[in-house]
Amino acid sequence: MMEPIRQGAPPIIDDSPVRSKLNASADDDPRIMLAAERTLLAWIRTGLAMMGFGFLVAKFGLFLREMTILQGGEPTQTPRLSLWIGASMIVLGVVVNFLAGVEHIRFTRHWQQMAARYELRYGMGVASAMVLAAVGILMVAHLVSV
Repeated sequence: MMEPIRQGAPPIIDDSPVRSKLNASADDDPRIMLAAERTLLAWIRTGLAMMGFGFLVAKFGLFLREMTILQGGEPTQTPRLSLWIGASMIVLGVVVNFLAGVEHIRFTRHWQQMAARYELRYGMGVASAMVLAAVGILMVAHLVSV
């Protein structure tokens, strides 16, 4: 006999065939670590996009100044506003990448304590986040010094 469906309650999903196939309990589910890795990579992609867009904004003011000179117009002052807006977006991307790596390390350590089955390794994702953060710092230093 079927149970009546309760109003407003989430549906009950029986995933026991999946769990028995994986031979894992809820604490040992490998999909959790895979989801954490995907989340890290999504944050790295977001930080990298912020850094790229910031570089574009920083250089756009210089591009407009050069176009004015090529058209025979009087060159305006140096494009400081676009430079600082772009540099701040790059710094924001650096912060996003750095914090994504730190948060992934923190989560991985916490998860390893709960499910001792996993090795504690950080891999390419965290290394990419930290390298991109360092590259972003170099980009800001270059933009501000020019």
